[in-house]
Amino acid sequence: MKYITIQKCSELTGLSEESIRALKKKGYFRQDVHWVKAPNGRIFINVKEVYEWIEGKKA
Repeated sequence: MKYITIQKCSELTGLSEESIRALKKKGYFRQDVHWVKAPNGRIFINVKEVYEWIEGKKA
């Protein structure tokens, strides 16, 4: 599974939903790399990229 909701990402990674949104807003999570916006406006997280970011493999 490539894309998941912010809520599910929070459950899997231990990051709060608020911190995920803050990382996105501050630019640590980049659009089209760490997250995408679906045609209906909903945000989905690329969990593979987030895990690599957590592990320090990507800046």
